[in-house]
Amino acid sequence: MDRKTAYEELAVRLENKNLIKHCLAVEAIMRKLAEHLREDIDLWGLAGLLHDIDLDKVDGDMEKHGMVGAEILEGLNVNPTIIYAIKAHNPALGVERRRKIDKALFCADPLSGLLTACALILPEKKLDKVTLQFVLKKFHEKSFARGANREQMMTCEEIGLSLENLIDIGLKAMQEIATELGL
Repeated sequence: MDRKTAYEELAVRLENKNLIKHCLAVEAIMRKLAEHLREDIDLWGLAGLLHDIDLDKVDGDMEKHGMVGAEILEGLNVNPTIIYAIKAHNPALGVERRRKIDKALFCADPLSGLLTACALILPEKKLDKVTLQFVLKKFHEKSFARGANREQMMTCEEIGLSLENLIDIGLKAMQEIATELGL
């Protein structure tokens, strides 16, 4: 599946524009991580873009999230590596994260939320005003962006990155598409 088709499939299944923006952010982070780790940029990007394709359909049921997405994507003949990574990104499913792509998606998903929250609390509400040091400070404030699972982000060590590296790569990735994200 090419990127254009993947985006179209995502857009017809998700009504929430902020959720679509989240998927775009995770796609950008995954592409930048793949580039950094010398992995398949397009494959990793599609995993990021499509990882929440089923959220409207499962209506918040985390016991189904990822499995329903896998069924949708299997019907669209999406690469099985992408489908597996999407199942593995939801810890509620208990799917082992075996490959780098699985582990990267797991830590990239909450990172996008943390970075978005950091931008939104600034007066300008712009990603280009967010610094690595600011994000690291906010990361350690437990009451800030509670939905952004810190433990999940810290699993970046499993792909050979420090937390600082992960945040830096993710921030640069999202800054590159800030206009598309409205940030």
